Amino acid sequence: MGKSVRELADRTPAGRDRYVDLLRVASLGTVVAGHWLMAAVSADGDVGNLLAVVPRLQILTWALQVMPVFFFVGGFSHALSYRSLRRKHPEGAGLYSVFVRARLQRLLRPTMVFVAVWGAAALAIQLLGGQDGLTGVALRLVAQPLWFIGIYLAMVAFTPALLKLHERHGWAAFGALASAAVGVDLLRFAFGVPYVEFLNFAFVWLAVHQLGFLRADGRIRRPAVLAAAGLAGAAALVAFGPYPLSMVGMPGEKVSNMAPPTLALLAHGLWLVGAVELLRGPGARLVARPRVWRGVVAANGMAMTAFLWHLTAMLGVYGAMLALDLPLPAPASAGWWAQVPPRFAAAAGLTALCVAAFRAFERPARGGGLPAGSPGRLAGPAAAVGVTLSLLGILGLSMVGFAGLLEGRTALLVAVRVSAPTAVVMALAGWLLVEAAGRARAGATTGG
Repeated sequence: MGKSVRELADRTPAGRDRYVDLLRVASLGTVVAGHWLMAAVSADGDVGNLLAVVPRLQILTWALQVMPVFFFVGGFSHALSYRSLRRKHPEGAGLYSVFVRARLQRLLRPTMVFVAVWGAAALAIQLLGGQDGLTGVALRLVAQPLWFIGIYLAMVAFTPALLKLHERHGWAAFGALASAAVGVDLLRFAFGVPYVEFLNFAFVWLAVHQLGFLRADGRIRRPAVLAAAGLAGAAALVAFGPYPLSMVGMPGEKVSNMAPPTLALLAHGLWLVGAVELLRGPGARLVARPRVWRGVVAANGMAMTAFLWHLTAMLGVYGAMLALDLPLPAPASAGWWAQVPPRFAAAAGLTALCVAAFRAFERPARGGGLPAGSPGRLAGPAAAVGVTLSLLGILGLSMVGFAGLLEGRTALLVAVRVSAPTAVVMALAGWLLVEAAGRARAGATTGG
């Protein structure tokens, strides 16, 4: 029987950095609220973007685009987790496979359930010919946030190698990744080199992740300087460079700061990391309060499930309004803004129902797995192949969506066209491979 939130909160180790947990919950919560706010559905079922309707609101993305904070927190947590495993198993055999499985359990299990439920629903909808209007839009949109999970998988996969670089070179390791991001944008914008921009999916986000390693070692000592430099850099790049104002993708724009990431987004990440580090003292005092900490513990236990289903909930609210013939004022009109609070409340309620239905899959699986035995030389490579397949499959699904399952709709992923069924098979095969490699090592370590 699982422990209650109060029990988990009361048993928190004294040395745990509770502020990091607060940042994890707050960053995901901000992303959810931002998506709910930006979704602008018209009376005919078309889904627009509030920031495209009112371009001056795009400056809000400099506060609401907080995925860099989540990836920064991920770097901190991955460093602590990998070092803990390394201390327990100094021999190092099969360590990579154990680490990857441990970090991905609470990520991939709820994700694969989400994919299975929506895949079955999409197939039924298309067989019944009901993929018109808002339903068809939903089949495309609900999978888009999966890009974040794909990137996070890459961060887990690269943690051991990049942590080793960090331990040897400190800030220089971050500098190398940031310099690579600069080089990519120079090749892209100054010399027009095709496809090179996609390298910044790795360089930009891994650089932000690397900042989490620096925090784990207490090496971010001047957060005000980091915040000021990042903010000034982002402002200069937007004002004088080819970068748009919005830190999220906008419909029809020639250049996006997000897909693929740009140097402007890296500067934005620096300013956010500096800002949250400046708030570390007040944040730590806030989360030291028992009631607040219990709320953070509860939210952390269901955050990934809520993130996966939050767009489903919001589109469900709009679908119900259309079905009930409730008024849908023009986006950004006074009537539209007046509906924001009740729409948010309804979406939160539907998200809570989804969490109640699916949160059990977010809990790590019990037990370590297989009987005792040698992990074999292939445990690490198998885990690496598995996580690669998973991240490519999930990224591909985020691009192609659940629409067009029967028509063979495809999207271009790293120069290869993938369909939704192919992406799902890749993600599932990769997850099973990670599980098998990690369980084999866990059994060998623990004696079953």
